[in-house]
Parts: sequence; C-alpha cells; structure tokens
Amino acid sequence: MNTPNYSPDGLAGGVPGPFGRGSSYQEHITQVARLIESKKGTWDSINPESVARMRLQNRFLTGLDIARYTAAIMRKDMAAYDADPANYTQSLGAWHGFVAQQQMISVKKHFGTTKRRYIYLSGWMVAALRSEFGPLPDQSMHEKTTVPDLIREIYTFLRQADARELGGLFREIDAARKAGDSAKEAELLNRVENHESHVVPIIADIDAGFGNAEATYLLAKKMIEAGACALQIENQVSDEKQCGHQDGKVTVPHEDFVAKIRAIRHAFLELGVEDGIIVTRTDSLGAGLTKQIAVSHTPGDLGDQYNAFLDCEEVTADNARNGDVIITRDGKLMRPKRLPSNLFQFRAGTGADRCVLDSITSLRNGADLLWIETEKPHVEQIAGMMDRVREVFPNAKLAYNNSPSFNWTLSFRQQVFDAWAAEGKDVSGYDRAKLMSVNYDGTALAGEADERIRTFQADAAKRAGIFHHLITLPTYHTEALSADNLSKEYFGTQGMLGYVLNVQRQEIRQGIACVRHQNMAGSDIGDDHKEYFAGDAALKAGGVHNTMNQFA
Repeated sequence: MNTPNYSPDGLAGGVPGPFGRGSSYQEHITQVARLIESKKGTWDSINPESVARMRLQNRFLTGLDIARYTAAIMRKDMAAYDADPANYTQSLGAWHGFVAQQQMISVKKHFGTTKRRYIYLSGWMVAALRSEFGPLPDQSMHEKTTVPDLIREIYTFLRQADARELGGLFREIDAARKAGDSAKEAELLNRVENHESHVVPIIADIDAGFGNAEATYLLAKKMIEAGACALQIENQVSDEKQCGHQDGKVTVPHEDFVAKIRAIRHAFLELGVEDGIIVTRTDSLGAGLTKQIAVSHTPGDLGDQYNAFLDCEEVTADNARNGDVIITRDGKLMRPKRLPSNLFQFRAGTGADRCVLDSITSLRNGADLLWIETEKPHVEQIAGMMDRVREVFPNAKLAYNNSPSFNWTLSFRQQVFDAWAAEGKDVSGYDRAKLMSVNYDGTALAGEADERIRTFQADAAKRAGIFHHLITLPTYHTEALSADNLSKEYFGTQGMLGYVLNVQRQEIRQGIACVRHQNMAGSDIGDDHKEYFAGDAALKAGGVHNTMNQFA
C-alpha cells in the first residue's frame, strides 16, 4: 500500500484518547511513521498505513470511551428535542450483540445515518434469554453481571460493524490506487474521514438496583464501565420486583429511591462520565402496594405525602388491635390497611397522582429523563400526567415503553370507537369488545386506528413530552415469528425452498449484508490483518474458491 498525500481536518466524530484516536487518517499515518523511524530500523517492516487503518477500525479503546461519547450524543439529542419535539429519538430492544449490530447496519443502510437511533437493553429479555438459570420471569432473579456482560457484547458487535465497513472502504481505496483513479481514491478517503460510527447510546435496564443503594452503585459501575451512558431504574422493591406489565408491583418510599438515584450519579461521576443519563421509572400507576410506611418528620414533607396515599381507617379505643401500625392524618389516629403479606395498600384511584409526585421528586434529585409505565398507549393519559410535571419542570422529558404487552390493535380500535361515540357517530356496526376480530380489518374504524398507531410516536412526542420511544422486547417476538415461519416451510413440503425462497433470496433481493455471512463474521478483516502481518506469505480465506464469492 502506498501512503496517500491526503490530510483533511480530522475524523468526523473522533474520540479523544491515547494514540490520537480522534485524528485524521493522514495524521495517524504520520504519527506512526515517526514512531517507526525512531526505532532505528527495527520496526521498518511495519506499514504505517496498516496501523492507521487498524486504529480507525478501533476508535473506542474502553467502555468508558464509549460511555462518554454516547452520553454526549444523548445530551445533544435532548437539547434538540427541547428546541423541537419532532426531534424525538427511538430504540429497539436487543438481546444479543448480533441483533443490535444488524439493527444499526440496517438503520445506516436505509436512512444514511444512525442519528437519534439508540439501542435499548431490556431486563425482561435478559431474564428470559440470557440467564444461566434458563428462561426466567422479569423479577430480577437473573445474574447481576448478565446486564453489563450484554452491554459489553453489544458494543463489541457495533465496533466490529465499524471495522467491517471501514475495511471495505480501505479495500476500495487500494483498488482505486491500483487502477490509477485518483478522483475515486480522494472520494473514498473523504468517506473514511467522515465515517459515522455504528456505536450509539444504549439505555440499559438496571431493574430496581438488585439490592440496596450500595448494590445499585456497584452494578451501575459495571454497566458504565461496559459502555452504558444511560441507566434506567424503577421505584419498585428490589426483592419483590415485577415486570411493569404484571400484577403485584410494590413501590418504595421516595427517600429509598432517591438514595439509589444518588448512587448511580456517584458511579457516573467517579468514572468520569459527567454527562451520564439517569432514567427514573415510576410503576405507581399499576402498583397498589408498598412494603414500607415512609418516615415523616413534619406535616407535608415527602414522607407524609407518600403516606397520604395509604388506604387507612380511623383507630379508636374500641377497634384498636394488637400489632397495629398507627399514623396521624388530619389530627386523627389512622391505621393503614395491612394485607396478610405484610404489605400496605394504597387508596384506589391514586396512581396518577403518585406518578406525578414520583416524577417531580426524581427530577428534583438528579434524574434526567422520566419513565411512566402505563397499562395502555394513550397519548392523553400520558399527557395528563406530564402536563402536571411540566408545571414544575417545563423541560421534563419521558422515555416511553411502546410495549409489546399492549394489544395495540385492540387498544387503538377501542380508542377510535370511543372517540366516534363521543362525537355522535354511528358505531352500531361495531362490537367494542370484539374489535380485534379480522372481520373489522378493512373497516374505516380499523383504518383510522392504524393511522393513529403510525403517528403515535410523533403525536406523543409533541403532546406528551416523550423524548425517547422504545420497544422493550421486539426482537424476542421477531425471532419467534421468523423461526415459526421457517420451521413451517422447511420441515413441511417446501423443504429447502422454504429457506431459499423466504430467507436467502430475500437477503439477496433486499441487500441484507449478512447474506455474506463469512464477511459479517470478520473473515475479510482477518485476511487484511494476515496481509499486514505476513505480507505475500499470508494464507487468506477470501480467495477464488471461497463460496461467498457467489454473493459478490
């Protein structure tokens, strides 16, 4: 390889660090050439451009480099959203590094940029798919270290996507030089200098912290060191944590939750990720129970506000019982209703008020984004709570779970049905309870419902303060669906055609890079390295007899 005479200002999005990781291609070559020269001939077999290429293919040396880089991306995106809610962000949950990698390769292919697209790491999918215990419910029973391990795995695959894409550009540069096409070479070098990384922010689920505040801090450090710039924590008890869409959720008093927020912030600051993002989730809308009565020192303080939602009955000398827990309310002695499980019950209908108080309290104590877990995707329900939060914090923003636990079709058809009925439209041709039926698929009501689903994210971003829309476990469902379809065809009468017609041919027709699976797994990168290390003696896998050439 010949060293090009090309020196633009610098690699786009470069990351400061050892060896000038934010430097341009030519700057890297120059730096390495000087280093080789200083070794008085003993390193002369090292090609400076080969080293420069390897450096650019490995921009991020540590997970902390990634966390700092992606935190800056999120902060910039949050500011852009504040200026215009059309700038909302999105993510899909990934349960393996390869899944996350393919998402970002696809995003770059279809949209030309990864801007405002993130990865979500779901505790639900970790429990269901990544625990050594086997499939588990979303109840914090999986190993703590599984989450940081998955963060590290995802970024390994995203970094490999960078290396693969840049490796292809480097091969094209060599081909242009060999052909004497200087204009093509210059165009390719410009693409290298302005290469956009596949490395994007991960919003990572830390559940309820897997223990007390110290346990939360220790796990947060592991997750940040693996590369996470945003941690999402919920206000449930850690030892009885439930999926946000299951029953039996139990919340903790605000002071307990605030201690965990502080623990995460300390972890970010200790590790030098000063822009780290904390997402605080309240499950109070669906949680009717608490394990503890909050400590209150003065009327109206935070503990007293929490206790004010408890379902209580007045205590008199006649109805006092052994073991009663007593609080005062409006000058009266009150007994919170305690269940046989030793849990205390909130008054029915207080969920929204508790969500608002939870959200305001979190923002007052360092949260950056909110998450209100709801039982259905309804813009006005979310907006009704966020309007109250924004009276106190005008720039309050949500990350919102576009959950597969919602029956989106039924929910939105019922929303349209209710809206039409309120407007006086004739809905006699529809059975509200059976709107999921395929018989309604071609109706005007179904059409309007689908349009509301299509615009839900933009509408909610504008009306309800949702900065980030995520789907927690979409790839869990897509894997199940694709496996079902392939199994039905391949093991049935279609045989091999079931794979070829529905998988391989579609990969080729749609330009799915993974059809060249050897390349995706890093074979070409390895061949390049062999050439760097052994020169003409390199035994490379990508020769004329490699069957992957059939997909060139």
